[in-house]
Amino acid sequence: MSEPASQAVVSVASGVGEKADSSRFTLVTTVAWVRDLMLSVLIAVLVILFLYRPVKVEGTSMMPSLYDQERLFINQFSYKFGLGDIKRGDTVVFYFPEDLSESYIKRVIGLPGDTVAVDDGYVIVNGKKLQENYVPPEYRDDRSYSARVVPPGQYFVLGDHRSSSNDSRAWGFVPRNYIYGKAVFVFWPLNRIGTVR
Repeated sequence: MSEPASQAVVSVASGVGEKADSSRFTLVTTVAWVRDLMLSVLIAVLVILFLYRPVKVEGTSMMPSLYDQERLFINQFSYKFGLGDIKRGDTVVFYFPEDLSESYIKRVIGLPGDTVAVDDGYVIVNGKKLQENYVPPEYRDDRSYSARVVPPGQYFVLGDHRSSSNDSRAWGFVPRNYIYGKAVFVFWPLNRIGTVR
């Protein structure tokens, strides 16, 4: 008679142990999942704050390279920490010199020390006509801009849609510390996905 009772007790004890193990497994799994989620959020925040940041294009001054309402990522890491040089042809995002609450996106044309002029709509840098395949003939204008030397630590920027761009021709140069990102990748709309040229 004692054998069955003994077996019953062992059986019940075994069931309690399985429930405890199952609860512990669920707790450990939940904690691991929450930890991984928090780590992913932290990494995403760090990437957005220091590496890539999403921005929206507002306006048509960079057509046909960038269109109004497109969403793109800018690389702000190299410019923020001075690890990357700003090069002629880079499409950059910067605080508008006349209103620092606004940001503009334009193409770098003149580097510090360059002499920049515009003759009948064609850009002349250091006495040579700049080859600008990104500006279609229908987006050029016939305005001229007298030669000026880009001051140290500043940049001359233009929109690709020259006939509708408010840029350095109108308000002057952009200080280096106002430039905070380089346009690198369009992610919306889907039919425009790709690197910024």
